[in-house]
Amino acid sequence: MAVEIRLLTVEDYHRMKEAGVFHPEERVELIAGQLIQMAAKGTAHTAALRRTNQFFTRLSLQVQMMVQIQDPIILDDYSQPEPDVAILRVDPGEYLDHHPTSVDVYLVIEIADLSLNYDMEIKGKLYAQSGMTDYWVLDVKERQLHVFREPSPEGYQSEVTLTEEDSISPLQFPTNTIPIGQMLAPNTY
Repeated sequence: MAVEIRLLTVEDYHRMKEAGVFHPEERVELIAGQLIQMAAKGTAHTAALRRTNQFFTRLSLQVQMMVQIQDPIILDDYSQPEPDVAILRVDPGEYLDHHPTSVDVYLVIEIADLSLNYDMEIKGKLYAQSGMTDYWVLDVKERQLHVFREPSPEGYQSEVTLTEEDSISPLQFPTNTIPIGQMLAPNTY
């Protein structure tokens, strides 16, 4: 007898949340039709998230964009991840009537301490398949930034690894340079 797996849709997921299926503090996200328990955040992750948020919030005062922290984006009917940072096109209604979709997203950043392989492989392929042109994974342990570009149905065709001494410009904002070290917690050793 073959076992049939039923994948959840974003609509199913929203109904489950509204019905109170999940504890309010439970951190899950819908990835390719499956509920995935999100990893606990370490202190290096939290510090990097705070610093990255501060940097992009300051940048949002200069360029037309919105910064979203650990909130949902809808990629397709079966995936609603909650990336650490999403840089969005400005919506006059501030996305009150819907979650941003992949066409609304300029840049996605995942901050990895325990989730590096998952963020690079599973989420990377998912973001590429949805057409995200600029996807970054900030590795807080190795103090590196993995930059993924040129999305295709098979995954990203370009990956570059930068160190904390390097700088980068988002594709959407090429004149704005971001020192990678500024996104990381200060090196204490």
